[in-house]
Amino acid sequence: MFDVKTKSMQWGEETLTLETGKVARQADGTVIATLGETSVMANVTFAKEPKPGQDFFPLTVHYQEKY
Repeated sequence: MFDVKTKSMQWGEETLTLETGKVARQADGTVIATLGETSVMANVTFAKEPKPGQDFFPLTVHYQEKY
């Protein structure tokens, strides 16, 4: 059902885990990075074709901190 891919590596004394394919499946790309008790989710969406006449790369960052 889900094509989940997980990679883990040692980062200092903690384990860094990168996981994709489980959440935010409507996005073009999503990665959840976990280090210790901290997790970050990064999502990417894009148009298949560039807009005519657009000479810049629009970027939006949405940051939300949760405890």
